[in-house]
This record gives sequence, structure tokens and C-alpha cells, in this order.
Amino acid sequence: MPPMLISTEPATGATLWKGAEGDPDAEVAAARGAWAEWAARPLTVRIEALRRVANMIRSRADAFAELIARETGKPLWEALTEVQSVIAKVDISVSAYSERTSQRKLEGAMQSRTALRHKPHGVLAVLGPFNFPAHLPNGHIVPALMAGNAVVFKPSEKAPASGAFLVQCFHEAGIPEGCLRLLVGRPETGQALARHPGVDGVLFTGSVRAGQALHRQFAETPHKMLALEMGGNNPIVVWETPHLHAAAILCVQSAYLTAGQRCTSARRLIVRDGMHEPLLDEIAKLVGRLVIDEPLAKPAPFMGPVIDNDAADHLQNAWLDLIMRGGRPIHHLQRTDPDRPFLTPGLIDVTDMDKRADEELFGPILQMIRVPDFDAALAEANATRYGLCASLITDQPALYERFWSVVRAGIINWNRPTNGAPSNAPFGGIGLSGNHRPSAYYAADYCAYPVVSGEAETIRASIGVGLRDS
Repeated sequence: MPPMLISTEPATGATLWKGAEGDPDAEVAAARGAWAEWAARPLTVRIEALRRVANMIRSRADAFAELIARETGKPLWEALTEVQSVIAKVDISVSAYSERTSQRKLEGAMQSRTALRHKPHGVLAVLGPFNFPAHLPNGHIVPALMAGNAVVFKPSEKAPASGAFLVQCFHEAGIPEGCLRLLVGRPETGQALARHPGVDGVLFTGSVRAGQALHRQFAETPHKMLALEMGGNNPIVVWETPHLHAAAILCVQSAYLTAGQRCTSARRLIVRDGMHEPLLDEIAKLVGRLVIDEPLAKPAPFMGPVIDNDAADHLQNAWLDLIMRGGRPIHHLQRTDPDRPFLTPGLIDVTDMDKRADEELFGPILQMIRVPDFDAALAEANATRYGLCASLITDQPALYERFWSVVRAGIINWNRPTNGAPSNAPFGGIGLSGNHRPSAYYAADYCAYPVVSGEAETIRASIGVGLRDS
């Protein structure tokens, strides 16, 4: 008997789902046996099949959202928005495929032409995260299938039930079972899938450590596609604005939505020294009102628990380490239930710390840094190896122009939170946040490769230089 993987609800500890761990060899073999026939189908047929998937998920939206909420701990209202993003992905991908990978023909001299078309890679592995267990892997799966690839999907071992539900919807809507395979397993299962010789590429969303390991692993296989979507140590800069209440809301949304478990969550709050107290007062009023509860509670909570007790323990240890190294707590990170991973939002002043660690604390911890002027704010925003997103809150357009020009990130926002990126635009970062393979609208770019053809219906040839007289 294969070992079993068990998924439990973070909020209660109750068992939610059990499933047998899969065999990477068997799943890759099934996908390889199916992908050629799928790729040979007309694009319009593949698109209509995926539209049926969207309709299938739409009919099960409430059940899917409740499952996601229970498995991840995120509030039900947030899980519902995730399911709506899954549904919307098909139409967005149709537009992206048409724009990014459309066929083109350029006419040349003497009835010749240049043709541009695209081919699928073959079998792509999708490695999904736990924080958006449906939306983020679906953002790879839909464009990959649309382009004609087969997919082996390994969901996070912390959210396998949501992944299994997603795949079931695809199959029941008519996507051939061989074209989308579910591989349940622990991290070592994902590692085996990524290095499998039958896989033509890996589409990954997850931690920097895992992404770096994949990058090293792919050093010997440059012919394989590798798209890395990783985390960030994201700055939000608040500068010279009289709208402190709105600025505080943007800070709270950026730092604490999804209990801080978004790759786009704000990790660093950069403010002008001596002018930060009024902003902190507004943030304190909001933090004191945030409802933290289990995902289906009424009234609806703003945030639920982090994913599990191990994550909560790690965050508590990181919080204590910040204090031990000179951080000054403003709002303490607290464990409201010693047996469950519920954490209150933490805000800490780390201005006077020596050698602040450049790491992503994947939870509700926001580190404040006070700086003397805007040049210092820009330098502090760039004081990271990451480069996913950054936000500036200010009423001055000239400051935003400087911010946009100087800050290194793939997503740069003005008077908007760091999180909540639109699906109809590219999504991705630089530095340790990615490898220049932006997803979302640009996923079409890495799901197929361009083929350029010089074509002529009539055979004509001549050599005009370099021949002896006949």
C-alpha cells in the first residue's frame, strides 16, 4: 500500500482529506502517452474544453470555496474570490494566447513569406503552493493545456484536497485524464517529478529555497523550461500624505491579508523619521478592530490562522529573534490559542537593528524602518535581494516617478496595496523573486515556444557569387 497524505484544517486540527501518495513515473508516463493527441486537436477545441471547465467550477463555486477555506484557514469571503479568479482564468488565457502566441505571416519577395507559429513543449510539471492552492496552479495549468501541453500537477502537501478538487473538475468537464495528472505527495515527490527525464519543463510557485534548488537542478538541462515564481521582502513606503487613515488601510491590507501569507505581502514599512507617529496611531486603531477567527465564522473574519503550527512556531521564533537583535515591538505578535496557529498582527520597529536579515517572514509580521529623507527611503526599498513588488503611498506624482524609476521590482504600485495584482497583466519579480518568466497574462510566453519558418510555394534557387564559369 502506498503511504497516505492527510490534510487537516488549520483552524480546528480536524482531518479534512486523505489520499494515497502518487508515483511520479506512472503519472509522467500517462501524461506522455496523452499529450500528442491533445496537442493535435485544434486550438478552438482545446479552448471550448477549458470553457467547460470554467462552467463546471462555476457550478461548484460554493463547495470549492468552503474546501479552500477549511484547508488553508483563509476566510470564506477570500476563498470565494480565489474561486472566481480560477473561473476567470480561461477567458483571460484565451486573450493572452491570441495576443502573445498568435500566428503571423509576413509576405516577402517572389511569393515567399515568413511564418511565425508556436508549439507546445510536451509534458509540463506544475508545482503549486498552499496559500492559493487553486488560483496559482490553475494560472499555469490553463495556459499550458490551452497551448497543447499535458500537465502533471503536484499540489502542496499542505493543501492536497484543494488540488484534487480542481483536477476533478477538469476531468469531469471533459479534459482527458491523461492530459492532466494529479500527483499527491510530499516535497521529495515534487523533487522527483522536477528531475524526471520525461518532463519538458517545470512551472513553480513557492519558496525561494525550493526555487533555488530547482535552478541548480536545471543547470544541466538548459533545454527544459523553468518558470520560477517566488517570494518577496516587499517594501511599502508612506511619504508626506495627509490621508493617514487611507494610508493605514493600505498598510494593513498589504501586510495582513491572508494572515500575511502572500508572496506580495508587505514585509517592510518605510516612513519618514519624526513623522511616523500619526500613521502608527491610525494603524493601531485598525489592528485593534481586526477580527481573527476560523474561516467560516460569523461575523466574517479579516484573517484566519497561518497554515499550521510549524509555521506559527517559526514566525514566533523569528519575532523573538527580531526583539533580541534590537527590534522594538509596536504591536506584539501573539498566539491566541496555544494549540492552533492563530496569530495576531505584529508590527516592530527595526530601524536600530544591526544587519537586518533580508528574508521573507511568511506571515503577519511588518517591520518598520524610519529614514531621514526620500533618497534614504529609495535606498532602503532596494536593500533586498528580492524584487517582487513595492508600493508608494504619497500625494506627489513627482515622488512616484522617482520611485518607479529607481526601485527594482516587477510590480510597482502607487497608492495601492502591494498585493492584489490583476490577472490580466503579467505577474512576476526579479532577483530572488523569479527568473524573468512572469506569469498571469504572460504565462502564454512560457507554455509554448515560437517557431519561425521561411516558406515559398515554388522552388527557386540560385548562386550568384563564387562559382567558376561553366
